[in-house]
Amino acid sequence: MNPIAIFSTLFIIFLLAGIRVVFEYKRALKFRFGKYIKTLEPGFRWIIPIVESIQVVDIRVITINILSQEVMTEDNVPCSIDGVVFFRINNPEKAVLEVEEFKFAISQLSQAALRDVCGKVELDIILSKREEMGKNIKAIVEIETKEWGIEIIDVKIKDIQLPENMKRMMANQAEAERSRRARIILAEAEEQAAGKLLEAGKMIDQSPSAIKLRLYQTLSNIAAEKNSTILFPFPEEVLPRKAEEN
Repeated sequence: MNPIAIFSTLFIIFLLAGIRVVFEYKRALKFRFGKYIKTLEPGFRWIIPIVESIQVVDIRVITINILSQEVMTEDNVPCSIDGVVFFRINNPEKAVLEVEEFKFAISQLSQAALRDVCGKVELDIILSKREEMGKNIKAIVEIETKEWGIEIIDVKIKDIQLPENMKRMMANQAEAERSRRARIILAEAEEQAAGKLLEAGKMIDQSPSAIKLRLYQTLSNIAAEKNSTILFPFPEEVLPRKAEEN
């Protein structure tokens, strides 16, 4: 074969072997003989085959689940809590060079922080202040991750699993609370109704015409049954005069 043709073919293969394309949402760390050289920006890039290599890092928001953790709260209630961490890599060089596996490291830090934060408060606080618990966990995790060029965006507590006996106790407590509120509302309604009746009675006492109208309304309601006999122990005309005398 023609040596020139062989050389040309090998040279083309050599060039093609070094072609790399870095996407907009990624960065590529370039290494030469294992030593970090620089970070490649998005676009068409070329490296020296065999001599150089790249490691790609995603700079989008990344999500990691916090595995369910067995936690004993301050009031001695055992529960299982899991969550989710949202983070972004701001410095790809540090994320790769400062820590071996940044995803695994963040996961372990988050699990430890979750157990630490939730173990220092009572169960009612965990249930009612999930957002605050997430912020406390975030504050602990981001202390370490700042050194790795990683920004913790948010931490959310997803689910809290309680023992069955605790669920029954909480259900009974909620039912008792609803019953208490219902009794309070009923008592307030009775108090308001009594006040309105008292006002209405005073107005009727002050107006003979109102007494007549109320009497006619009552007779109308009774007559609607069609099987009632109405007896008056005194003439109806007496009512206004008695009201006026009083």
